[in-house]
Amino acid sequence: MNKKPFSLQVDVDAFLPASDDEKAYMVQMRPSTTFFKDGVKRLIKNKVALVSFIVIVVITLSAIIIPVFWPYGYEQMLGVTPGSPVDSSYNNLAPMKYGSTEQAKIDAGEKVFPHLFGTDSSGRDYFIRVVYGTRISLAVGFFASIIVLIIGILVGSIAGYIGGKVDLVIMRIVDIIYSLPDMLMVILLASVLRMTLQPVIEGTVLAKIGSNIISLFIVFGLLYWVSMSRLIRGQILSLREQEYVLAAQATGAKSGWIIRKHLIPNCISVVIISTALQIPNAIFTESYLSFLGLGVNAPMPSLGSLASDALNGITSYPSRLVIPAIVISLIVLSLNLFGDGLRDAFDPKLNA
Repeated sequence: MNKKPFSLQVDVDAFLPASDDEKAYMVQMRPSTTFFKDGVKRLIKNKVALVSFIVIVVITLSAIIIPVFWPYGYEQMLGVTPGSPVDSSYNNLAPMKYGSTEQAKIDAGEKVFPHLFGTDSSGRDYFIRVVYGTRISLAVGFFASIIVLIIGILVGSIAGYIGGKVDLVIMRIVDIIYSLPDMLMVILLASVLRMTLQPVIEGTVLAKIGSNIISLFIVFGLLYWVSMSRLIRGQILSLREQEYVLAAQATGAKSGWIIRKHLIPNCISVVIISTALQIPNAIFTESYLSFLGLGVNAPMPSLGSLASDALNGITSYPSRLVIPAIVISLIVLSLNLFGDGLRDAFDPKLNA
């Protein structure tokens, strides 16, 4: 019907049900998504982070799979045969070279698996030692970061949620640990714990891991959790005043339940980013401790111990130092770039 200008009469046509065409035009169809899906999409668009992630995956899978079919062991001395004199021709082989026995087999028409990186001064295949060293460094970095993550979340969430004197005491402990010289304390603790733990773990399952690795994990648990705890505390302090936390408190929910169900899940993006950035720090710490002789127990190789052993023949065999140094640099650089990509993709403040 026609409505007169300036009339207060209701237009009935405005209340008619919309047709399907009108609904399709008015409603913008968009697939449902989540914070995690949006973060993954942003991460995939970051080419540098994506390439770094692929490099990390390739290195990790190589360190796990290659030793399964590689014909040489990381502690196998190729020139040593029981009941026979030591064949020194296997010592200090250049890349793609063979010992005297292997060369004789090749001359006879047999196939011999090559030494891609040559051998070390003890006649051990250097390639498989680098692979095992990469495996050890990655494993130490991962498990050390898990230890730091658990302690940091536990201490930071308690300090941030309870507050008061508890927060004051915990933060003063954190300040004291922060004031200590990191490298000096790591070296001192690793040296003391190595000698203390050796008689304790003798004859147990932990003896296979070695006192040096266990002491390294203890050092991370004692010193490196402070940054994670401060970060979690800051997040908890800002989240505990939110309405959903107050509602949970009003219903009688316990503090532990609120922390587990509400606070920690809402700062999980920060936790993931910090953990990803902590792994290269742990790998670097393990490498320089192994370089100083405080890392893995011989004959188990580590990238740091391989670089340390290579110093004796650096002028004659520089590749033995260059190869583990490149692997360490590649791992640490890839993890740092991937951690930066995670921060750019999942940090809500950067994507607001």
